[in-house]
Amino acid sequence: MCTSITLLNAQGENFFGRTMDFSYDIEPELYVLPRNYVWNGACGGQRMHNLYAIIGVGQEDGPLMAFYDGVNEKGFAAASLYFAGYAAYETKPMPGKMPVASMDFLHYMLANCTSVEDVEKLVSQVSIIGVPDPVTNTAAPLHWIATDRSGKSVVVERTEQGTRVYPNPIGVMANSPEFPWHMTNLKTYAQVSPRQATENQWGNLTLKPFGQGAGTSLLPGGYTSPERFARAAYLKTHLPVPQTKEETVMSCFHVMESVSIPKGAVISNRETFDYTRYTVFLNTKTCEYYFKTYENSQIHMASMWENYRDGESRIRLGRLSRPVQFGKVTVV
Repeated sequence: MCTSITLLNAQGENFFGRTMDFSYDIEPELYVLPRNYVWNGACGGQRMHNLYAIIGVGQEDGPLMAFYDGVNEKGFAAASLYFAGYAAYETKPMPGKMPVASMDFLHYMLANCTSVEDVEKLVSQVSIIGVPDPVTNTAAPLHWIATDRSGKSVVVERTEQGTRVYPNPIGVMANSPEFPWHMTNLKTYAQVSPRQATENQWGNLTLKPFGQGAGTSLLPGGYTSPERFARAAYLKTHLPVPQTKEETVMSCFHVMESVSIPKGAVISNRETFDYTRYTVFLNTKTCEYYFKTYENSQIHMASMWENYRDGESRIRLGRLSRPVQFGKVTVV
């Protein structure tokens, strides 16, 4: 379970972010990878080479490191979200194609793409192989959303029908089912509006709305993927256009509050809580990362360029988890 959106502000800056909703324990960290960084892929340990510098959130396990979300120096950004019941990976590479593990595909895109236009070509050159990851010990079912500085977005899905790259005109993604289904399902909410509903006459009975917000009464309130997709799409498309960077950051996090999952609201079949462990937004122009966690709602920021240095090693900026500090108010 996860939700992702893009958001353009009045200055033409494209922000991109996601909630990380998960029922497995993870310890996400921020990393900066320099240009020309070399890493081990999970498909037989092949050596991979990054063309571009990257800042992203991920997790290490021995020689392997998987990204959950990130942006590169060219402003190309992407995230991986769960796609249970629909993802179907290849078991061996097709002739003439580069084998890339499902858990590595996000990193591979960030390493090689400068825009969403590059994604279609890259997908045609690789075989996405299902490889168990160290968190779930399975080939986690994933699909991917990508965007760039223009604000354009695409979705990549690998199913039994093959690998598809879908234009994403609304800049929203959640989980199952396939992306085209979600876009069709939005027609269900064609009557949802920020405007106030008027009174209606049923015979001799006059029905008046309870008050403000009656135009949104058809919006779904649950935490399923279709419900979260619809809420995020509605809120994103009805926001006033943010004027400044600061206003954009706050607008992004406000939208995600509507799809964030508290502990106890959803329990997995393994009897674990499925909840929003962290929320991040990044500025594709400046490569600044804004984040908060379930345990600490204060928004922190990390800049790729303030922490960047050339070299062969990845730069660790630490875990997203930070000590809680309350600002004190005193007499002026």
